[in-house]
Amino acid sequence: MQRYFIEGKVPANRITTITGDDAKHIAKVMRQTSGDELIAVMEGKAYKAKILSVEQEVELRLEMELESSVEMPKQVTIACGLPKGDKLDLITQKCTELGMFSLMPYAAERSIVKWDAAKGGKKIARLQKIAKEAAEQSHRTHLPEIHNVQSFKGLLNAAGSFDAVIVAYEEEARAASPVRFADTLKTLYDKGSVLIVFGPEGGISESEASQLKDAGALFTSLGPRILRTETAPFYALSAMSYEFE
Repeated sequence: MQRYFIEGKVPANRITTITGDDAKHIAKVMRQTSGDELIAVMEGKAYKAKILSVEQEVELRLEMELESSVEMPKQVTIACGLPKGDKLDLITQKCTELGMFSLMPYAAERSIVKWDAAKGGKKIARLQKIAKEAAEQSHRTHLPEIHNVQSFKGLLNAAGSFDAVIVAYEEEARAASPVRFADTLKTLYDKGSVLIVFGPEGGISESEASQLKDAGALFTSLGPRILRTETAPFYALSAMSYEFE
């Protein structure tokens, strides 16, 4: 059954509407009509809903709440140094499927790509749409938020609002006695919100690493192999799913 996220609070009479592209999808692609059913997600809960009418807007009534436990026990925010090409599209899509809570792109010292203010808004909107489609496909009840691009200073400021901050640092993998990610995860059982920081293609600079250490971040390796910037977040979320789910 097709799933749609609807913004706003659940109305007292449980009658709500779907608009925009989703309404067109229901009418033109799914060819649903009054009496058909779908799944509507509002305020982090999934409902079986019956369509009342299909016009420019789709009116529906929320009926039975569906019991589900699909969200990661930890609220994991992925902070990615801006990568090249369409890698952020892939990161957004797959990390949403793997349980990411939110995505925070940041302008790293070694980021080759630069986002200007004019295009940044459109790119974030595109990523938010990708996250929405991935959340619907993977039957999530939480729609990950795609934050605006942060400066590195902005990332440091945001880090203070998390219960734990982890940095995936490739130099740690080269250390004589690297900190294993499995051991790092053992320290997170009493933590609710976790920020995991990944560098761009060139990695995290020594200056950035020093500042993150001063901010109290935990440094860890993701195994003996150096992963691509778009692969590392998948590895981390998969390992967290194995540990906590």
